[in-house]
Amino acid sequence: MSHLTFDDLKQIITECAGQDEQLPLGEDALDTTFSDLGYDSLAVLETAAAVTQRCAVELADDEFTVLSTPREVLDRVNGAVVRPA
Repeated sequence: MSHLTFDDLKQIITECAGQDEQLPLGEDALDTTFSDLGYDSLAVLETAAAVTQRCAVELADDEFTVLSTPREVLDRVNGAVVRPA
């Protein structure tokens, strides 16, 4: 995966947080903080690990601690350097 979409991120968050797949995350969630969406720091770190693995990008876990919304994650991941295969 070279480009992370909002749908991709929602799927990863759902898998990592163990949330019911029926949980709707609409476009308004793009600018809502993860804590306001109900995700704790562990869910965010698990999401970070999954995103960096699936997208093959070079990002440290601590970079995700300052990314507080899905939009910030998408912008950072899609602007990151892709790891060589």
